[in-house]
Amino acid sequence: MKILLVDDEAELTEPLYHILSHEGYEVDVADDGQKGYELALQNTYDLLILDWMLPRKPGLSICQELRSQGKNAPVLFLTAKDTLDDRVIGLDAGADDYLVKPFELRELMARVRALLRRSAASVETNGINRLKVADLELDSDNQVAYRQGRMVNLSDKEVKLLAYFMEHPHQLLTHDQIYQSLWEEPEKPSSNVLAALIRLLRRKIEEEGPLIHTVYGKGYRFGDL
Repeated sequence: MKILLVDDEAELTEPLYHILSHEGYEVDVADDGQKGYELALQNTYDLLILDWMLPRKPGLSICQELRSQGKNAPVLFLTAKDTLDDRVIGLDAGADDYLVKPFELRELMARVRALLRRSAASVETNGINRLKVADLELDSDNQVAYRQGRMVNLSDKEVKLLAYFMEHPHQLLTHDQIYQSLWEEPEKPSSNVLAALIRLLRRKIEEEGPLIHTVYGKGYRFGDL
């Protein structure tokens, strides 16, 4: 599998390049955003690891522009930004995961393996998978939802979260249950990541009314209550 690593911190990219190569991945490295963006356009990658703050072109812009051009390889953001709003911005730009600096390399490797597994699984899925709850319909294969005739484009992680909700309508789903459904144990993120994802999904699907209901201190309940 082929990975693009874009980061201007040599003290991070050098050890990460060696670890990824040792694990059998083919790795391209760029130390500025414009160079990374050009590589992403010219080549096919199974995963992009992007720093948020980069010379010449920020990682956020790279992700947004690649998504607008139909490039759907998973994106893992590396960043020192750790507020809920920052996480929402990153996920809204099309990122699949988010790792806050500083971090341990073994945690990053766990995220890499998980993203690559999910990417491979999504490529192998050819069947039609549709769910319907209330006036919302989810087309998982095409990563879109429909509500009262309005089409909503969704990221891979948003599809997984929404599908989990729709498979368990009107049930109380705890934070731990949702984490276990969306993330494997080694890659389990902080609570802010789930909160950011919920906030972003609500923004996309709730123009016609609420569907995701917070059960304070416990989790969420989905449906037209």
